[in-house]
Amino acid sequence: MAPLASRLTAAQSIALETEFGSPTYAPLDVVLTSGHGVWVEAIDGKRYLDCVSAYSALNQGHVHPRILAALIAQAQRLTLTSRAVRNDQLPLFLRDLAIYSGYEMSLLMNTGAEAVETAVKLARRWGYRRKGIARDRARIVVCVGNFHGRTTTAVSASSVEQYRADFGPLTPGFDIIPFGDIQALRAALTDETCALLIEPVQGEGGVNIPPAGFLQAAFALCRERNALFIADEVQTGFGRCGARFALDREGITPDVMAVGKALGGGFYPVSAVLASRELLTLFAPGDHGSTFGGNPLGCAVAREALAVIVDEKLAQRAETLGTELTRRLQGIRHPLVREVRGRGLLIGIELSVKANTLATALLAEGILAKDTQDYVLRIAPPLILEREHVDMIVAAVAKALDAISQ
Repeated sequence: MAPLASRLTAAQSIALETEFGSPTYAPLDVVLTSGHGVWVEAIDGKRYLDCVSAYSALNQGHVHPRILAALIAQAQRLTLTSRAVRNDQLPLFLRDLAIYSGYEMSLLMNTGAEAVETAVKLARRWGYRRKGIARDRARIVVCVGNFHGRTTTAVSASSVEQYRADFGPLTPGFDIIPFGDIQALRAALTDETCALLIEPVQGEGGVNIPPAGFLQAAFALCRERNALFIADEVQTGFGRCGARFALDREGITPDVMAVGKALGGGFYPVSAVLASRELLTLFAPGDHGSTFGGNPLGCAVAREALAVIVDEKLAQRAETLGTELTRRLQGIRHPLVREVRGRGLLIGIELSVKANTLATALLAEGILAKDTQDYVLRIAPPLILEREHVDMIVAAVAKALDAISQ
């Protein structure tokens, strides 16, 4: 097969994708060819400030030079072994992740959905072997508006009908409560409940933030009822919400944490389940695994991705600039804006019109941002953002709002 021309027009590229790709996404019609830092460039040469960040997988920015160097160096040595043998990068990454997170052990996977699936398996095993729940009776409490991935088990826990429709039979064992409702959680936690699975901030759900005090009360209630508290920090972790993990802001250390996205530095899919030695040693050889999980290339990349987060103080930057950006967006006070809410540099602008209209209008202003749940525009730039970029985002949003209201 002859190679395709290296340069297509945007229209040609979109036509090929439409012809040969399953239509599971409705992307912005911008075809990107390069990215550095907070900037990306399209086929037509136009530059955009990236406020999507691959849903927080690019906390360190596009093509970070240190992570790129780590990727190249490791790719020239050893890329994949599987876990049938040992490699020299895995133990170093496990140590670095333990130091960064404070957890005793981790189990490495690839995608966020795999990490959540692993956490579900761990919680159920704990429920049977430690809590004494009758076989196949373990239940997990989840929240309305959650997004834990696209696997069959993850969509079984979803409250969004589109994510579930015609994919049954679905995985049983989930009880769905309103996000932030402590009384509903109290009623849902029974002797058969092995865990609460929750996002500290629901990113895909619309950048939903629970009421003050809810997460601490939920954690205390899980302790009282002997249920594990599992945090899905795949999108909110590694500095995105202005702290190491979003739950650090609440003073909570979950029993189990699922992480991913930014752990791969925008170069490679790396995810993990973090927990105590007591919990993770409930797994024995053969109980769980992944061909690519813990591979040397992924481990080398993730080690440098973690180091960049720490060395460049990205959590602190997200807190400082995120607070400023949220405040200034709230100050726009446009009639189409219902609310601006956020944690760190994970910000949602809720509108009274479909948010994709604002996303489209922002393209003309050189900003990439994407709608979620119809009426919310998510603003989540790389954490290497500068104050001049904050000025650009605020000005662009104000101008785009005026454009769509005319």
